[in-house]
Amino acid sequence: MEHEATQELAAASVPAGGTTKVSDEVIEKIAVAAASSVPGVAEMGGDVARFFNAVLDRVGLDQVGDARRGCSAHVSGDAAVINLVLVIQAGQPVPEVTGQVRARVTEAVEAYGLRVDEVNIRVDDVAMGAPAAPTA
Repeated sequence: MEHEATQELAAASVPAGGTTKVSDEVIEKIAVAAASSVPGVAEMGGDVARFFNAVLDRVGLDQVGDARRGCSAHVSGDAAVINLVLVIQAGQPVPEVTGQVRARVTEAVEAYGLRVDEVNIRVDDVAMGAPAAPTA
């Protein structure tokens, strides 16, 4: 009798089948957060996205659209292709910054269990203003 109860318990603890799909939007948010954290990345998004963001800032909706701005992703099965549009801080070496962005985005997305096939980057602009000085 005890053997039957053990078998029933073991059968009950087996997870149910099914599928899991991570949406493109989730990967876009992860990629933007990772790319934005790289020193030398001044902003995300192309001219049009930055223009609309400036308008939203003026009307008090400054966080609208920021989470995915400058990024598009396509998830197919367990793999992702990520496209980023960046503004780089003046004086920063493009190959160095984009290499760090690729590495950080890949690491962040792969932490969610997906494989990153490509991280395509377009540098859309250079920010000429000095970066903010650290405060003491």
